[in-house]
Amino acid sequence: MKYKLILIPTVLLSLLIPNYFLSNSLKAQNSEDIMESVTPAIGDTSQNSLDWNGVYEGILPCASCEGIKTTIILNQDLTFVQQVQYLGIDERTWETKGTFQWNEAGNRITLQGIEQAPNQFIVGENRLIQLDMNGDRISGDLADKYILNKVAQASMTEDSLTDVRWQLTEMMGKPVTKSENQREPIFLIFNSEENRVNGFAGCNNFMGGFELKEGNRLTLKQMASTMMACENMETEISFLRTLEQVDNYTIKDGVLSLNKAKMSPLLVFTMAQ
Repeated sequence: MKYKLILIPTVLLSLLIPNYFLSNSLKAQNSEDIMESVTPAIGDTSQNSLDWNGVYEGILPCASCEGIKTTIILNQDLTFVQQVQYLGIDERTWETKGTFQWNEAGNRITLQGIEQAPNQFIVGENRLIQLDMNGDRISGDLADKYILNKVAQASMTEDSLTDVRWQLTEMMGKPVTKSENQREPIFLIFNSEENRVNGFAGCNNFMGGFELKEGNRLTLKQMASTMMACENMETEISFLRTLEQVDNYTIKDGVLSLNKAKMSPLLVFTMAQ
């Protein structure tokens, strides 16, 4: 019996020792894996090596409509504009503006302030890949449909009026700059697919339709705006009133002039970077 009492602990010890070292080895390996996963990527990333700022468009899958027409504008100052339209059930375009943040690896962004819809995207070469609500890659038959493609640079040349973010720099011959209380500069965008114009007037968002005719003639139709009240709205009021007078435009060297007849330019814009 003495031999058996000695033998049993010895056997147990022979089993426990390898397991002990194996457990510690796995813990060390897991620690290395965790450290590797949280360590920021070094070298080329989407953030530092791709020309990611610009306009991205696409129609994303929708369970209750024909598709979600989506446009996202990413700006170099880490601000964004997102426009969505639920095709087949709602003709309105819903717009969200805010800032976005890169992850530490520099390969995906999060649109801040969007909580009830997916707000994370992988940033690839000339495309954004939408992730699900948990930030995971979408799989299945429709996986390749959750992609927004960047608007080709060729369609955003210096002579293009549409699908360009135009920032106001001059009104009635006087320079215009962003005020301290203004969240962003005054701008407008002419959407070529829907013949819609929308933008920011200094306090409120505005929207409407437009029509292009021969000879660079431009007609703005059914213009409207939100009804927020802000301090120092004189510039916004003047801008919206002046915009109603426009009947033609000229573009030269990346500068857009909105005019009335052959008068001096009423409003002057430059391409937003």
